[in-house]
Amino acid sequence: MRVIPVFVVTGFLDSGKTTLVRETLMEQEWIEPGRTLLICCEEGEIPYTEEYLQEKDMVLEQVTEMETLTPAYFKDLTKKYHPVQVVIEYNGMWKLSDLLSIQYPRSWELQGVYSTVNGQTLDMYLKNMRNMLMEQLTESELIVINRCAPEVDRSGFRRALKVQNPMAQLIFEDTEGRIIQPSQEDLPYDVEQDVIEVADEDFGIWYVDAYDHPDRYLDKEILFKAQIFRPKGMEDHMFVPVRKIMTCCAADMRYYGYPCRSAEKIEGDKKKYYMVRARFAYEPVGFGNEQPVLYLKELREARKPAEDVVYLG
Repeated sequence: MRVIPVFVVTGFLDSGKTTLVRETLMEQEWIEPGRTLLICCEEGEIPYTEEYLQEKDMVLEQVTEMETLTPAYFKDLTKKYHPVQVVIEYNGMWKLSDLLSIQYPRSWELQGVYSTVNGQTLDMYLKNMRNMLMEQLTESELIVINRCAPEVDRSGFRRALKVQNPMAQLIFEDTEGRIIQPSQEDLPYDVEQDVIEVADEDFGIWYVDAYDHPDRYLDKEILFKAQIFRPKGMEDHMFVPVRKIMTCCAADMRYYGYPCRSAEKIEGDKKKYYMVRARFAYEPVGFGNEQPVLYLKELREARKPAEDVVYLG
């Protein structure tokens, strides 16, 4: 049976859902060629033109009532359109849990929930509609906070959200649509410490920031949880402590980590998790390109993280 991936995009009106679908989701390499079924649950300010739908081989179904979304409705759409994938642009005023609790056709498989938030109204929603906002964000793998003015409290929102959804990947965009690179204040750990403790869910944040800003970590010790991997051909006194990272959706998961040098050969069980304590360096590896390199200080077996997968963000 062919699996039909389902992508859900949610957010309040005028939060940028259609822009996320058009400019991000539908431009990913893992979007399969063929017909895409697009189910829109509200009319946004930016419409899907006939030219765009034809160009992307998309069919649009407009829904105005939550009660329309039933197993029978989804089954009928499958028979009618035979889509290779489904995108649901959901109404942010409807409970996301209602959508996720519906019994989908057997061939449908939820691949990801993505949310958009308008940074210009974020503070107002947090003060007056916090529960409704958080209800949709707690299930999201990716959250894009767009139209952020310089005064938006990014670190405060990150902290508030991480309590509800520690695994979410957050992307902040400025008023021109450019991604705001995280500053030192945005990081979920203190880089001023001699030993930087990276929580299980923050490995992806550290992995990206260490590559972009290695100077923050030079000669400091990093403490984190990982699995042991040794690529074919790697010398005995090196290994790679890795975590499984979802870069965009469930179909795109890979193991990431930086090479680690050890005073002795490491023989570990690749199925187990270990607490790694290592000194951070930045030096040539392989063909001479500089990148983060770790020097092992301590390795001990550890309990498996509550969530096996982490995110780049």
